[in-house]
Amino acid sequence: MSTKQIEIHETTIPVPDKVKVALTKRMLYVEGQLGKTRKDFKKIPVDLSVDGKNVVLKSIGNRKHDYAIFNTAQSIIKSLIEGVQKGYTFKMKIVYAHFPITIKIKDGNILVENFQGERAPRVSKIRGDTKVVTKGDDVILTGPVLTDVSQTAASLQQNTKVKNKDHRVFLDGIYLFEKTPGIEK
Repeated sequence: MSTKQIEIHETTIPVPDKVKVALTKRMLYVEGQLGKTRKDFKKIPVDLSVDGKNVVLKSIGNRKHDYAIFNTAQSIIKSLIEGVQKGYTFKMKIVYAHFPITIKIKDGNILVENFQGERAPRVSKIRGDTKVVTKGDDVILTGPVLTDVSQTAASLQQNTKVKNKDHRVFLDGIYLFEKTPGIEK
């Protein structure tokens, strides 16, 4: 073993006044004005504790890999806190050349109708508390959980991907063009 001092990384993440944080069996619950969310830290190797209005995060080891996991856990907690305070907005653009694409929301699913003249609609699932609004050729996704909003946007974009044709010529689809923190009204 080296004579070098072992460095264990530790940080405290401050919790704002309007946000409540609780920890039960490595499950972190965060509640704010836009809703509540939770994150399971059972498989993430960090020490986690709630001390008053702070979340204390400590790395388990001193390797480069442990430090990377520590920083990932820190950014996950910060995005949870920011999400229940401000929320997230993703804007997507509907692009078509000949067949006009229509979007309908039904039973927690997004139906993409008339994509490249197809008769059957393509279906994408809306994840979590994500809200979907269409305004003309724009699809606006908002919600308090970043992973839910981004996964809904990704599945919608992937669902309208053109297959077996030259994607440089056939540009039909729904594409993400803006990501912003905060829910726009």
